[in-house]
Amino acid sequence: ICLITTLFSVTLGYSIAYAMVHCHQRQKNYMLTLLLVSFWISILVRTFSWLMLLGRKGLVNGTLENIGLIAEPIAFMRNELGVLIGMIHYMIPYAVLPLLVSMQSLDTRVMDASRNLGATGSQTFWRIYLPLTMPGLVASTLLVFILSLGFYVTPAVLGGGKVLMVAEYISVQLLVTLKWGTATMLAALMLFGVLAMLWVMSRFMKLSTVFGGAAR
Repeated sequence: ICLITTLFSVTLGYSIAYAMVHCHQRQKNYMLTLLLVSFWISILVRTFSWLMLLGRKGLVNGTLENIGLIAEPIAFMRNELGVLIGMIHYMIPYAVLPLLVSMQSLDTRVMDASRNLGATGSQTFWRIYLPLTMPGLVASTLLVFILSLGFYVTPAVLGGGKVLMVAEYISVQLLVTLKWGTATMLAALMLFGVLAMLWVMSRFMKLSTVFGGAAR
C-alpha cells in the first residue's frame, strides 16, 4: 500500500509541480494556495469527508448511479481502494513541495540550449529536465514513503478494520493483545528503516547541492 501510494502521489505531484513552474504567476499563486489549504485542514476532517463522498450512498456513487454508469454502488470503503484514495490525497502536497523547489532552482538556459541544438520537447524532458530534477524526485519519493509507513488515522477509518497497516497493527499489539514484545520489535524495525531512508535522502540532497554548485 505504501509503494502504490508513493507511486501515484509522486507521479501526480511531479505533474502538478511541472505545471506550477511553467504557468503564469497568477495561476501559480492559485495552485499554491489550493495546495497549502490541504495542510490547514485537519486529517480527521479530510478522512471523514472521504467517508461522506465514497460511501454507498455518498456523492460519488450517487452521481454515477444518476448518470447511469453503474447499477449498484461501488464498494469504495472498508477495502484497500478507499485507503489508497485517502492516502494519496493526503500525500500529494508532500510530493509536490520538494519537486517544486527542485524545479524552480533549475537553469532554464540548459533547456533552451537543448532545443537550439535540435532536440525535441520530449528529448529535452527525458534527457535533460528529468535527470536534473532527480534529486528532488528521490527526496519526494522517500518523504512520501516514510510518511506512508507511519500512517494511522486514514487506514483505520477508511479501512474499517479490514486494512491493517503497520502503525495500526502496533497499536493493536499494545492496547488489545498486550504483546508488548511484538509491538516493540515492529516499532524498532520501522524506526531503523525510517532512519536509513532519511540517511539516503540526506545523501541525495548533499549530492544535489554539490552538483548544483558545480554547474553554477
